[in-house]
Parts: sequence; C-alpha cells; structure tokens
Amino acid sequence: MFKVNEIKELIRAIDNSSIGEVEIRGENKEKITIRKEGVQQTVSVPQAAVQTAPAPVPAPQPEQPKAEEPKQDQGSEKPKNEAASKHNDDSLKKITSPMVGTFYEAPNPESDPYVKEGDKVSPDTVVCIVEAMKLMNELEAEVSGEIVEVLVENGELVEYGQPLFLVKPN
Repeated sequence: MFKVNEIKELIRAIDNSSIGEVEIRGENKEKITIRKEGVQQTVSVPQAAVQTAPAPVPAPQPEQPKAEEPKQDQGSEKPKNEAASKHNDDSLKKITSPMVGTFYEAPNPESDPYVKEGDKVSPDTVVCIVEAMKLMNELEAEVSGEIVEVLVENGELVEYGQPLFLVKPN
C-alpha cells in the first residue's frame, strides 16, 4: 500500500516537471496514476485505502511562435533527413523507456557507456539505466541486433514509452 507522504512527494515531483502523466504499480498490484490535465491533476489509487486530494497545477502558458530562421545551406538539411528516415524505418526495432526517469548511459560517470552506435546486443544485454525515484533500473535490450542510433543524451529526462535506441535486428 502506498503511504500518503509518498503520494504527496510524487505529486510535487510531477507538478515541478514537464511530465504529463505517470503510472506506478506497487508490490500488491495497487496502482497510482498521476496526470496533468490543464489546471487539474488527478490521483487515483484503486485497491488502496489511501487517497489524497488533487494538488492544483498552474495552467500551461501558450507557446510563443518561433521566428523562422532563414535557410543558409541546403547541405545542412541532409543529416536531418537521414535521421528522420532512421526513425521511420520499419525494419528497425526501438528500445523504449519502461518508465519516467533520468537516462544514464553508464553505471557511473567514470565508466564507458553500456552500448554505443555499432555495438551488437542480445536480449539480456544491459543498454542503460533509467533512474526513477532514486532507484537505478537497468534496462535490457530485449532484442538481438546492432545499435544503429542512441536517441537520448546522458542525464536526459525520459518519458514512459519514449524510444531510447534504434536497433537493426539480426
């Protein structure tokens, strides 16, 4: 069962981040979903006796339109198009984040990354760590193949289901 203080801490963390929704399942199959929607935040705790009132969330500010930059060189568009074509290549498998957290490419700052572009992986190869609520979760590839691209930077906040790696299967 979740404690009220844990739920309040989660609400504060979500409130102070750009995360729109997080779902957490406990050991006894209880589930908490915290979601930002406009000015409301919903907390549902089915199967748990603990509930807390939703915390107010400031309304999102409309984005200012960006001024269009003049195109300087047609050659600079080629890498963007190649990267976009990699993301849309159906033959590539995506390794996605199973949770909201911080992406780490290595077990510590002094170590080499678990994997980099061109490395071969098997389903049980550890490819990164996703830190969530001060817990370090090793993420395994779950696919055999070659890492084609690392899609996130070390230390970057990742969302649930966000692609982290593109893998060319064997």
